[in-house]
Amino acid sequence: MTNGILDGQYAPVREELTVTDLEITGEIPAHLDGRYARIGPNPFTDPDPATYHLFTGDGMVHGVRLRDGRAEWYRNRWVRHADLARRMGERPRPGGTHAGMDYAVNTNVLGHAGRTFALVEAGSRPYELTDEFETIGPCDFDGTLPGGYTAHPHRDPDTGELHAVSYFFGWGSKVRYTVLSRSGRIRKVVDIPTTGSPMMHDFSLTDRYVVLYDLPVTFDVRSITAGAPPRIAGPVTSLLSRVVGRRTLPEPLVAAAIRSRRGAAPGLPYSWTPGYPARVGLLPREGTASDVRWYDVDPCYVFHPLNAYEDGDTVVLDVVRHPRMFATTTVPGEGATSLERWTVDRAAGRVRTERVDDRPQEFPRHDERRVGRPYRYGYSVGIDIAGADLGEGEHADLSVFEPDAVLKNDLLTRKTEVHRFGPGRIASEFSFVPASDTSAEDEGVLMGYVLNTATDRSDLVFLDAATLEHIGSVHLPARVPSGFHGNWIPDETRR
Repeated sequence: MTNGILDGQYAPVREELTVTDLEITGEIPAHLDGRYARIGPNPFTDPDPATYHLFTGDGMVHGVRLRDGRAEWYRNRWVRHADLARRMGERPRPGGTHAGMDYAVNTNVLGHAGRTFALVEAGSRPYELTDEFETIGPCDFDGTLPGGYTAHPHRDPDTGELHAVSYFFGWGSKVRYTVLSRSGRIRKVVDIPTTGSPMMHDFSLTDRYVVLYDLPVTFDVRSITAGAPPRIAGPVTSLLSRVVGRRTLPEPLVAAAIRSRRGAAPGLPYSWTPGYPARVGLLPREGTASDVRWYDVDPCYVFHPLNAYEDGDTVVLDVVRHPRMFATTTVPGEGATSLERWTVDRAAGRVRTERVDDRPQEFPRHDERRVGRPYRYGYSVGIDIAGADLGEGEHADLSVFEPDAVLKNDLLTRKTEVHRFGPGRIASEFSFVPASDTSAEDEGVLMGYVLNTATDRSDLVFLDAATLEHIGSVHLPARVPSGFHGNWIPDETRR
């Protein structure tokens, strides 16, 4: 049996490699001094295709070290959360977890305060890695992190601090905003009431506001009792339905529930919730939870915003919109995505929406020197849905989604340029790196992994961000499976 997310571009690789003799085509921009790292699911052992979920596979980091126009090494390493370490015949790494939440760390990887972190969400803590991506252990930022963290923090370009919004079903009807200092310690915590227990995958940041996306994908209590005898599952589900999303659960109770599920079939415990209010919240960065103001939007889901900024009495939000999520399937694909602009009119108390680009796309990125500020260019991965013309609410199997292009959206002229990689080439997320601290917004390089299905190997590809022309490629000795997020980690972020 196959499920489309254990085969082809998603099929896990079986070896950890360290390779220093790497072939290069074209050139590597000489100003790049650091590591490009990307993470994604890569099950260590073969899971049951009938129950495996893309979001729960063991995480593997793939990275290339660049310096002086050279590629010094390629490494791929599993992130050894406790269960994986045991399965690999190793001792779990030291470090405390939150409420027993210690599962596949597979969603994002970045550098901060001279350290490297692998990130996941929904109640788990980050895992710290060495510069060579070996696992150090779970991290609570020197004892300052209360609870779990997020997969999508955003760095303030002025202060260098990481802002984050985290969610966890055990917190009841709230999410948590934190600020991580440049030294790597949490300096601010604000708990924000929500309608229920939402899957708040990402958020946006402006000069004055934290932007919250409280949308109708919420915790499904049936996931806790899945597989239990009906005489137990029914009453427990009924009880939890009256508690989850309403009250904070004691951490020992959550830990016990998680232990009881150990060894059970994995799955995603979040689903589409009809009737749950869809809304955007503005929290003043220097305010408290009582200062949040909410604005209604049409039901939809946003995994990834592009950027946000303030324009007078309005707040401009550019987002990749999904019509629905996890309503009829447990993988993304229920209707084609689009890039939209949501303008929050604070004076009128409403949100205006407009379509920027209707090409199916995801993984939006921009020049992160412009986080929270007016900007012009956004980059995303264009998705060829194998000829499918998906309408609102229609579903496509994830196995036919083949990202085959990088899109450059000009938010000023509303024009989109496209770089296609050609037949048999499947792209991952591309990150923008400026040529210098003072260079123009699109003066720099885009970099990301591209799979060559003919050779079953991947390349680290460099594009000129201004023209989208190919600059060069590092040819890797292995395939990088289609996965999630990556970042450029410049050498200056090391200790």
